[in-house]
Amino acid sequence: MNLISVIIPVLNDAESLEAQGPLLRALQAQGHEVIIVDGGSHDDSRRVAGEITPKVIDCGRGRALQMNAGADAAGGELLLFLHADTRLEPGALQALLAQRARRVEAFWGRFDVRLDGENWLYRVIEMMMNFRSRITGIATGDQAICVSRALFQRQGGFPRIPLMEDVALSKRLRKCAAPVCLRPPVVTSTRRWARHGIVAMTLLMWRLRLAYFLGVDPARLARMYGRTEIDSGH
Repeated sequence: MNLISVIIPVLNDAESLEAQGPLLRALQAQGHEVIIVDGGSHDDSRRVAGEITPKVIDCGRGRALQMNAGADAAGGELLLFLHADTRLEPGALQALLAQRARRVEAFWGRFDVRLDGENWLYRVIEMMMNFRSRITGIATGDQAICVSRALFQRQGGFPRIPLMEDVALSKRLRKCAAPVCLRPPVVTSTRRWARHGIVAMTLLMWRLRLAYFLGVDPARLARMYGRTEIDSGH
C-alpha cells in the first residue's frame, strides 16, 4: 500500500504542473502515489500529467467532483489534496507521517500556507489565514487538506457544491477531531491576488466566507466569485 496518495485536481494547469513535475516524481520514487484528475482541460495539462504519473483520471469539471474521483482511485491510507498551484516543500510528507504516527484515530489536518509573492501584504494575509485556521478548525484547499482515507469515506467525501467544498468538509471533519496544524508550510501562488488586486481579492474572500457561514447558497457564491456551477475554479 502507498504511504500517501497526493490528489491534484487540474483544469488548464499545464504550466503549474510543469513546475510541480520534479517534486511529484520524487514523491513517487519515495513510494507515495500521485493522482492527477483532469476536469476537461483545453491546454496541455493532460499530456503533462501523463508525463508525471501513470494515474491520470478524466473527470467532469468541479473541484469537489474531481477530488472525490481521485480519492476513489487512491491506494494510500492517507489522502492529501493538493491544488496545482500549491507546492509542497521538502520534508512536508515526513512531517505529516510523523503526526499521523502520534494520532491514529480520526486523523485529518492541513499545512500552514505561505504565499509566493514578495509584497509585505502577503505576509499579513498568510499570517491571518494560518491564525484563523487554528482558531476555527477550518482548512481551505490552499492549505493542502490531508485526511485518513477511512475518515474521508465515512464523511462522504467532499460535498458536491460549486464553492466552499473545502470549508464544508472541514466543518464535518472537526466534529470528529481537531485538525493537525502542520507548520512546514506549503507555498501557494498569488496569481489570484495579482490578477484582481491584493486588497480587492482579500475583501472578496472575506465576503464570500461570511456569506457562506450565514447560509447563502454556494451556487450564488460561485457566481459572485465569477464561476458557474460546473466550473472548477482553477
